[in-house]
Amino acid sequence: MRRIIFISLLLFSVQAAAVDLPNFASGPLINEYGKHTAAPSTSVGESSKFKIAFDVAKGAEAGEVNRQFDSLARFINMHVAAGVPKENIELALIVHGRASMDLLDNVTYQKVHSKDNPNIELLNILMKNQVQVLLCGQTAGAYEIRPEQLVEGVIVELSAMTAHALLQQQGYTVNPF
Repeated sequence: MRRIIFISLLLFSVQAAAVDLPNFASGPLINEYGKHTAAPSTSVGESSKFKIAFDVAKGAEAGEVNRQFDSLARFINMHVAAGVPKENIELALIVHGRASMDLLDNVTYQKVHSKDNPNIELLNILMKNQVQVLLCGQTAGAYEIRPEQLVEGVIVELSAMTAHALLQQQGYTVNPF
């Protein structure tokens, strides 16, 4: 039992500490988000090409940045830092479930959470870096989210399943969370 408790505490402290590790930095492309550390790799470089869909259903706590959205910034930063040309990285963020609330414009988000939406800046940066942000239309219907209530640039697709199927036809793989 002690061993289980020790391992649990160790894993928790490593996860909590990973947020502010001193050898993690943002950039070189997205300076405000996407902290990463240098790591040796013999398989990633100038000729690498990525087409990846990130599926996110878990919403952030009210008033906090969705850490899974930040993962796309981290993916971009660490691969550009490793020598992959920016134009060789094509990402899509497919959002459904509670994470849909993190796509709301500030006015709508404030009505729901009584706080500003801290995800807007990150979403805008991701979209400026050619990331497609897609909301599941079925989730939008379930939560009564109208397209005009979303951060500008977010696309509503028929469903998350549809978005994944269409992206797979274009050669995207799925990044598991």
